[in-house]
Amino acid sequence: MIIAENIYEVDTPVLWVDLEKMEANIEYVKNQMDAFGVQWRPHTKGIKIPAVAHKLIAAGAIGVTCAKLSEAEVMASAGIKDILVANEVVGEKKIRRLVALQAHADVMVAVDDPDNVRAISQAAAAAGRRIRVLVELNIGMERAGVRPGQPAAAFVKDIVSLPGIDFAGLMGWEGHVVGISDPREKQMVAEKAIRALVETAETIRTEGIPVRIVSCGGSGSYKISASVPGVTEIQAGGAIFGDITYQTWGAGTTPSLFVMTSVSSRAEPQRAIVDAGRKTMNCEIFMPRATNLQGVELTSLSAEHGVINITDPGLALKVGDRINFMVGYGDWTVFLHDRLYGVRSGQVEIIWDIQGRGKLT
Repeated sequence: MIIAENIYEVDTPVLWVDLEKMEANIEYVKNQMDAFGVQWRPHTKGIKIPAVAHKLIAAGAIGVTCAKLSEAEVMASAGIKDILVANEVVGEKKIRRLVALQAHADVMVAVDDPDNVRAISQAAAAAGRRIRVLVELNIGMERAGVRPGQPAAAFVKDIVSLPGIDFAGLMGWEGHVVGISDPREKQMVAEKAIRALVETAETIRTEGIPVRIVSCGGSGSYKISASVPGVTEIQAGGAIFGDITYQTWGAGTTPSLFVMTSVSSRAEPQRAIVDAGRKTMNCEIFMPRATNLQGVELTSLSAEHGVINITDPGLALKVGDRINFMVGYGDWTVFLHDRLYGVRSGQVEIIWDIQGRGKLT
């Protein structure tokens, strides 16, 4: 593909990542994991690009976490071996795919239903394979998961001896804490959730059942989760893009993910329109923020248009000018695009296909 060399010359709208900042973010997050003595299994639900996942593994990640089986298939086809599907894989067709994937990667799957585990067991045993499972606990998010404590221990005792199944440990997701603005309250609620996970692992161990993995921790809470003794691995991944959401939630990383736009209309002096709307950016948690101009504020997004309020009356903004936006939330932005442009010192160095886009099954 022939492209302009400078990101400010590439046709808009375009999703791009500052490679130097992303690489620094990867190093920062890995250093946090090392400081807490936990392993890193970054979630790729908002990354979706195997080449970036390989960068994470090269930096010391033990593998990746995926939201969907189809995302895991994309990662496995790119040579990634240690994969957690942090979601329940349900139904005969998906279970067949899960078992087939085991021939190409060491895939692990979340479970919370005994009949589902038995279906996985039967399919794996019939194929002469074993599937690692993590029992998912509901530690406060009130989504999927077995209740902590004795209910989880009973569940594990029920499935641990099934053929074709390797009980590897527990996982939980403390997503209910990320939006808590008061730091002390957030820490208290998060620690309570993670302690329930860790204490359940101890309860199961008293039954003579090994619990090798205790997995948790998203990008909005990983520093708290990693600090709780007994946690073995953290799933934070989106932090490497350092978007506005993860900055606000305390990830500690630098913004590296952006959308470059062009001004398409200046029909009113106090308003400008850019060529990027909801099909390009997301505004549900935080509105994207202009990085290269002062005196402009993105106020709304329609399908194809972004509306800019010009707060500086002296700003000489004209049709065709570029406005670069820091992404509001990468997890809800990357999948909107076909490609991610990797940029170093302003120059396009690489273009990645977003191979995990549209993987819903």
